[in-house]
Parts: sequence; C-alpha cells; structure tokens
Amino acid sequence: MYRFFAYLVPERARRHIQRLLAYADVRTRADTFIGFILIFGLAAGLVVAWNLWVLFRLNPVLYFIIVFISIEVVVYTLLALSIGKKARYIEMVLPDALQLMASNLRAGLTTDRALLLSARPEFGPLADELNKAGKEIATGREISEALKEITARVRSDILDRTISLIVSGLRSGGELASLLEQNAADLRNQDLVDKKIRSSVQMYVIFIFAALGIGAPVLFALSSILVDVISANLNAVFIPPEVSARIPISVSGIQVSSSFIVQYTLLSLVTSVVLGSLVLGLISKGKEREGIRYILILLVLSLSAYFAVRTVLQALFSGLFGI
Repeated sequence: MYRFFAYLVPERARRHIQRLLAYADVRTRADTFIGFILIFGLAAGLVVAWNLWVLFRLNPVLYFIIVFISIEVVVYTLLALSIGKKARYIEMVLPDALQLMASNLRAGLTTDRALLLSARPEFGPLADELNKAGKEIATGREISEALKEITARVRSDILDRTISLIVSGLRSGGELASLLEQNAADLRNQDLVDKKIRSSVQMYVIFIFAALGIGAPVLFALSSILVDVISANLNAVFIPPEVSARIPISVSGIQVSSSFIVQYTLLSLVTSVVLGSLVLGLISKGKEREGIRYILILLVLSLSAYFAVRTVLQALFSGLFGI
C-alpha cells in the first residue's frame, strides 16, 4: 500500500527523497517512507478538517489542505535539519580526524589500517564513514573510490572539497600524510575565519531577532488599536445634512472592520517571522535552512507580544473611546 501512494509522487521527487534518506542515515526504503508520510498526512488532515467542521463549521477542504501540506513540510524540514546537523558535526571533527590519520600513516600503518584506527568513537558519524571506507579498502577497493563513497552519504561541501583534494593528491603521487596534515591545518584556519565573521555579524542577528519578536508586534498592536479608536470616533460624529451640504468635505465611518485588521496583522507577522528566520539562518550559519529552528520561537514571542500589548491598550482606552 505504501508503494502505491509513493508512485503518485513524481520520480524526480522520489529520487530526491531517497538521497535525503541516505544523507540522514535512515534505513527505511524511500517508497515506504514516502507512502507512510502521505498516508499519515491524509489521515491527519481528514481528522482535523472533520473536527473543525463539526465543532466550528469551518471550511473542511481548506483546513484539510493546510494540515496536509503542513505535515509534509514539517517532515521534510526535520529531515533537512537532521542532515545539516550530521554534516556540521562531521565538519567540526574533520581536522582532528585528518591529523590522526596522518599520524597513523607516519607511524608506518597501511592506508586501510590508518583509516580504521582513525575512527574514534568521539568522531560520531565520521567514525562510521571512516570504518566503512577502511573496510572497503581492506577488501581490495581503490582508496579514491572508497573515499568518494563517503561524499555520497554526507551532504557537506567542505567534506566534498577535502576528499576531492586528497584524491587529486593521491593520483598525482603526493605524500598522503603531508597532504592530510596540510588539509587539517587549512580547515582549522577556515573555521577560525568563519567564527570571526559570525561574531562580526552577531549584532545584525540580535537586531533582526528583536525587531521580529518585539518591535513589529508592538507596532502592529498600536496600529490596530489606533484604527479602532479612529473608527469609534468617526462613527460617533454626526453632521446634519444641511451643514454637510455647505462644507466641501464629508465625514463617514471607516468601513474596515476590526477583525479584518487583526487577520491582516497576524498574516503579516507570520510572513515576517518566516522570512526573517530564513535571513537569520543565512546571516548566522550561511544557509537559509539553518533559520528554520527560529521560526517557532519567534512565532510564539511575536504573537504573545502582539496580543499582550493589544489587550493592555484595549483595557486602557476602552473607557475613554468606547472601543
């Protein structure tokens, strides 16, 4: 049954999900995973839409689509974050692994033994990849092919460039130990430069976070209350017809309802938070998807600040202006 639903997805998308599962070390077959997620999303969408229609008479089709798409996006996001976490950890311990491998080679060990002995438990996912590569080399596979297989299981540009450089050095006859030591030193220097850059842009991250979490919701709350006050005052103004005929301007009530202002404000806040979180990820980590983790925090902070300020202002001005 899972495969039947999986075949409803385009082949290109299935291959993409299969690569993501390989990157994330998920052992489940891609067809089974896709079919299960689709069935779960459909079932959850039906249950939520039915309950909303029965309890609140809300449009079931609209909320079914919203719930289904939300579940698929959440699953894809969690998968992407898992892949990114694995890649970041490997990039962090890669210089130490290369240095240890070079030391093993200088001690007189063969390449496969140097790889296997470099797979320390503290290296986490990289230790598993080094173990696999070392075993493949020990069974007679060429070292360049075994190393390239690691890049097929880890989505990391740094690891890809490092292995490509090592393979190029091996093919040109370079000394592997020296090559590994130089790569380790270059990676450490690059990491120091990246840390300096991130520290220099930290002020921008703080400013954007504060603007999205506090500044924008407070201003929106003030604006919504201002609209309510103006609407209440204009509705209370009465100009006799004989007077209004003599003056060149006319005064009429505001036709925009308070509920429309609140809905527009909430939509604007959610959109700003999502886009702003992606910008935060791009500034702080260099990749937009790294900002997905900020979305939930900023949504809770932003919406809480908006409703809190709006409630306080309504309590203050309700007696004065009758809003």
